Amino acid sequence: MIDAELRRILDPPLNRAGHYLARLGVRANQITILGFALGLMAVPLIILHAYEAALVMILLNRLCDGLDGAVARFSAMTDLGGFLDIVLDFIFYAAIVFGFVLAQPENASYGAYLIFSFIGTGSSFLAYSTFAAKRGLTTSLRGTKSLYYLGGLTEGFETIVCLILLCLFPSSFWMIASIFGSLCWVTTATRIYAAAKTL
Repeated sequence: MIDAELRRILDPPLNRAGHYLARLGVRANQITILGFALGLMAVPLIILHAYEAALVMILLNRLCDGLDGAVARFSAMTDLGGFLDIVLDFIFYAAIVFGFVLAQPENASYGAYLIFSFIGTGSSFLAYSTFAAKRGLTTSLRGTKSLYYLGGLTEGFETIVCLILLCLFPSSFWMIASIFGSLCWVTTATRIYAAAKTL
């Protein structure tokens, strides 16, 4: 919901770091894969109820998610980079929820609902971007991207907040998952409406 506004704050430091890393020869895809690996390390930590350590891994994953795009802008943006960025992000989000379910099997139904909701936001996002590319639609509200980024109530920032809250208040998983999952369906509905109006 506020990703576009946050970019005005986060882009300058990320671009400076990205420019420096690009000059050192670091590739954007290397950062993407490193971030994914760090993010997956949060899963066993969650299973072991080491929630604070898991939160560190999640935040490092999100830092890499911001840096890879910045590096790409100062080196070369590729279709493979855009593909890896979005696919690994969705796997990471689902993996974190799966970790909480394994840590707290009694919350399996709430975890399933949250992943079910991610399918709605993810599929509506990717489907819209496919047809936006077909029609030549572009947007720069969220910076230069490989895909058309259609906004919504639950975007990247809100998802990060959800994951942080899960780590800080694991006993409230059922409530956080229920609330955020429902907000995801609001996003899905608004994207379907936007597609009906635009496409």
